Amino acid sequence: MKKILSALLCYCLLSCSTLANSPARVAIIIDDMGYRYTDKHALSLPGDITYSILPHTTFGKKLAVAANENHHEVLLHIPMEATNGKKLGPGALTIDMDERAIYQSLQKSFEEIPFAIGINNHMGSRLTELYEPMAWTMLFLKQNDLFFLDSKTSPKSQAEQAAKDFGVPVKARHVFLDNQLDSEYIKGQFLELIQLANKRQIAIAIAHPHPETIENLQQLIPTLAQYNIELVPLSRLYPTNSLAKHSGMVSE
Repeated sequence: MKKILSALLCYCLLSCSTLANSPARVAIIIDDMGYRYTDKHALSLPGDITYSILPHTTFGKKLAVAANENHHEVLLHIPMEATNGKKLGPGALTIDMDERAIYQSLQKSFEEIPFAIGINNHMGSRLTELYEPMAWTMLFLKQNDLFFLDSKTSPKSQAEQAAKDFGVPVKARHVFLDNQLDSEYIKGQFLELIQLANKRQIAIAIAHPHPETIENLQQLIPTLAQYNIELVPLSRLYPTNSLAKHSGMVSE
């Protein structure tokens, strides 16, 4: 930890001109929530973490309710078909579904967690590359005043374009924090998040409720303020007029 904090301090000093401006903002989304009892430990993370819940899972609804009651924003983490053929789980969207099937599946997921304010994709490296199912997904989101976060599991994702075409508020993930469950890797990815935030003024990271991730983020998140970076709910990174329906849902 001392090594990574020293690196962060050096970066801070080199970036002092940037830091003199208004704070940069980051959002951290913890997704894959719902299958494990131990996922509840992610709710102890400090600050305005956003939680993304897998639909129709053993602990998903209970975790979503707990997060919402503690004034955290909640997304639905919708499984989407991947190129590797991995098992998707309940509430999944696949390439053989038509518009009606996609609409009904999403509707059922939101009936379980009606206070969710948008979705991001779980896997989806195959489905997100196809415009038509993404267009059907965005039509549902538009009709329900919801937003989309592209997890960017494929560089060929058409989700962002489809969202823009249908007028759905959309952002994309910049950094995965824990593709490797190694402390030095997670700390290095957190440093990348800081660098991106100070360069772009906003940055979005996705992580998962692994014990290694939670342990490291418990220590790393409080350091953001030292670098003039504010941790915010995900919706704060979207245009304010596009999320008027949800502006009073979560206290900040």
